[in-house]
Amino acid sequence: MSVKDKVIGIIAEQAVLEPSDVTMDSTLEDLGIDSLGLVESIFAIEEAFDIQVPFNANEPSDSDFDISSVATIVAGIEKLVAEQHA
Repeated sequence: MSVKDKVIGIIAEQAVLEPSDVTMDSTLEDLGIDSLGLVESIFAIEEAFDIQVPFNANEPSDSDFDISSVATIVAGIEKLVAEQHA
């Protein structure tokens, strides 16, 4: 399974949607994921990929991690996974 498919699966689960309902252009807001859902998604992603996501739930705007859309989240996770396995 690709990073993209796994991340979309985790986000879909948080949003209680089918993965097919989650597009790369979707924002978490579009999907109905609130700040708690975001934190749970980040934890699930960290666990699934055994990585540390540079995201501060208390100061999301100060984080180096772009959560503006599913595409930016997937890109960020792909980069973290590549760095970890480099």
